[in-house]
Amino acid sequence: MPRVTKPLTATEVKNAKPRDKEYTLSDGQGLQLRVLQSGSKQWQLNYYRPTSGKRANLSLGKFPDVSLAQARKASLNAKELIAQGIDPQEERKRQRQSHKEIHEHTFLNVTTEWFEIKKDSVTPDYASDIWRSLELHIFPHISDTPVKSITAPEIIELLKPIEAKGSLETVKRLAQRLNEVMNFATNCGLIHANPLTGIKAAFKKPKKENMAALKPAELPELMAAIANASIKRTTRCLLEWQLHTMTRPSEASGAKWEEIDMEAKVWTIPAERMKKRREHRIPLTEQMIEVLDVMKPISGHREFIFPSDRDPKKPCNSQTANMALKRMGFAGRLVSHGLRSLASTTLNEQGFDRDLIEAALAHVDDNQVRSAYNRTDYLERRRPMMCWWSGYIEEAAKGSLLVTGTKHLSALG
Repeated sequence: MPRVTKPLTATEVKNAKPRDKEYTLSDGQGLQLRVLQSGSKQWQLNYYRPTSGKRANLSLGKFPDVSLAQARKASLNAKELIAQGIDPQEERKRQRQSHKEIHEHTFLNVTTEWFEIKKDSVTPDYASDIWRSLELHIFPHISDTPVKSITAPEIIELLKPIEAKGSLETVKRLAQRLNEVMNFATNCGLIHANPLTGIKAAFKKPKKENMAALKPAELPELMAAIANASIKRTTRCLLEWQLHTMTRPSEASGAKWEEIDMEAKVWTIPAERMKKRREHRIPLTEQMIEVLDVMKPISGHREFIFPSDRDPKKPCNSQTANMALKRMGFAGRLVSHGLRSLASTTLNEQGFDRDLIEAALAHVDDNQVRSAYNRTDYLERRRPMMCWWSGYIEEAAKGSLLVTGTKHLSALG
């Protein structure tokens, strides 16, 4: 005749004391109280797994957080699952996962994790642009939505009003960023597949427009406009600096004094500030040094060469030069990024080595193999070309009062 286990009483459970080794008190039908050497008491259900028939223990919580009555109820619930062929441990895992998917794996949380990795592979300005676009167009609508619930029709519906306004480039970028987030979710095992893979096909393609840039013959007009413009000295210097150095707007506006080596006559932009995340060195010409000489009394005691008006501890906005060009009447004809195109066109027309021009523009070769073997930046070979370019700018400015090419700067605004 099988031995009948006498059920525990609440007093027995409360008074159970630790011993030299852990031991169990049985309440019957698999419910046990484990008493550890530390004095901790834990409820568990000893049962046979319905799938394999092997013995297993299901934790039901600690005493006194879980009373004897509560432990019996939890044991009964688990046995009901077992009777249906469901392993209570597997069911508990499934419920936890479901809770995570709803409360932890929301679009906002997953995007935040993705962005922590993404921002290290792009410039700070671009990282800010990415996050700002998501905050503006996406988070207000689906931040709390579990990633596993996001569908292509839902996102297409979300982006259609932006397309209707004619902001096709914005739609394209958002679709790309959303795809990156969902690919990240897929790779992390949060979803089985990215449901947004083909959403760009649902929208009109933006027409590719080249950045507005002047022709080489129009350079004298630009130099005269810069000379006569009613702009601050820092802005004037920034425009000339960007033109001479052939750098991108954010690279020029974020220039720091510590990046300048006057002895070697080199400006070294660290990798984290470059679009392609590779350090970029620029030979300093006499004209570039003159720009620095003008800025020295203004910002030499600060971190940034071209400080912001509102907060001198921060750099000029990357759009400062662009806004100045618009005010000078070049809207639709020239953007600050187009100064690079102007330099590239001029140097190519003059027959300079294409590799030197590409290196000056900090372009990384699209050919992966060629790029891997061609790590040189041609610094010394670029010096004569950069000097020629600065001289060409100076020649185009003849008759105009500029930062470069003149030491009498009192008339500058």
